[in-house]
Amino acid sequence: MKTIMNCLARVDNILAFVLKAAVTALGLFVSFAMVVGIVFRALLDVQVFGLEELVLMAAMWVYMLGAALASRERTHLSADFFQAFSDSEALHDTMRLIATIVSLVMAGFFVSWSYSLFSWGFEKGQVTPVFGIPQYLSQGSLLVASVLLLLYVLRDFIHDISKLFRKAETQ
Repeated sequence: MKTIMNCLARVDNILAFVLKAAVTALGLFVSFAMVVGIVFRALLDVQVFGLEELVLMAAMWVYMLGAALASRERTHLSADFFQAFSDSEALHDTMRLIATIVSLVMAGFFVSWSYSLFSWGFEKGQVTPVFGIPQYLSQGSLLVASVLLLLYVLRDFIHDISKLFRKAETQ
């Protein structure tokens, strides 16, 4: 069991490295492309056709992969207001578990919806107007992010359940 956990941790670290590299590279591309577009349009009075569709596609991937990284590190937005009202660690753990269960259900819906959108885009064969890039490439960012979200929320669920069981055993 420990070997499986070590292997999963190694895969997770590799995935996190790839995600961080992709977010960094795509973020730099979006920034550079925006500057190029502004300079060409404002200073040189030249239109750069198709730049917006490339920026939009890259921005979607940056946003979705960033959301997956936030989910991995549990740094996404949360409203943990029970901590302000109570010092009970048991209440905190229970509320965290409830929030994780709700997140798990929602993540399942997100996977279903994003798969429907991706498969619909694949079937329709929509493409961008300038470069003819298939729309499902940007829609795929939603599917990838929702699958990663589901996996990380599932990991959090297992962690929260095991934490509650460990505390119950020690009492």
